[in-house]
Amino acid sequence: MITAQLQTMSRGHNFRAHALRSGSMAPFLGVDHAWMSAPTFPMHQHVGLSAVSYVFEDTQTPINNQDSLGNHNLIHAGGLHWAAAGRGIRHQEDPLEIGKTVHQLQIFVDLADEKKSDAPFVLSLDAKDIPVVKQNGVRVRVPLGSYGSAHSPLTPPTEVNLFDISLDDGAVLIVPIAAGHNAFVMPIVGTVTINGAIFESNQSAIPIFAAQNEAHTIELHTQHGKAQIVVFSGAPI
Repeated sequence: MITAQLQTMSRGHNFRAHALRSGSMAPFLGVDHAWMSAPTFPMHQHVGLSAVSYVFEDTQTPINNQDSLGNHNLIHAGGLHWAAAGRGIRHQEDPLEIGKTVHQLQIFVDLADEKKSDAPFVLSLDAKDIPVVKQNGVRVRVPLGSYGSAHSPLTPPTEVNLFDISLDDGAVLIVPIAAGHNAFVMPIVGTVTINGAIFESNQSAIPIFAAQNEAHTIELHTQHGKAQIVVFSGAPI
């Protein structure tokens, strides 16, 4: 386990984020844990990657999304939207209600070289269609990938896992990580012990686990109240 530092980003009073950029997180290129309360980023282009928006369940307003393919949709609380840019897509995402805050993850995922020149496309997943696993004070939402017998219905161009995990005080969860997968854990709310080390959502450090030749596990344990964390994993391209 290594520790990475989050960077603080802001755009005026209407956007702030804790941003992760690290060469040890492939196929993820970056993750922004963000809060946005007004239009911040005008229509802009992505090429050769996927831009993924995951809206937390406690968001105050949906994301109003539109893109150069003619799509115009809302990303509601608990939902996910995957834009595979391929050879190029332009999009814009704003809060539906100005002055209310979108609480989200903006995730950038690499594409294999042979897919970077493909035609762009989008995938969307509503909250009601995301599998949920509940056990002993733990709730795991699976918007991407697989957790045990729970499988996301999406088939994205890059296979990754994203688990949105809520733990009651005193709960313990052992998260399996596949052989060959990089993994990292981002605290969203509260304090969590991760493989024996304490991490807090209001601090800038998060743990990254480099890919191993054999499957391994990450232990999550709450001892200071409830917590919410997101676990990411995937194989480098």
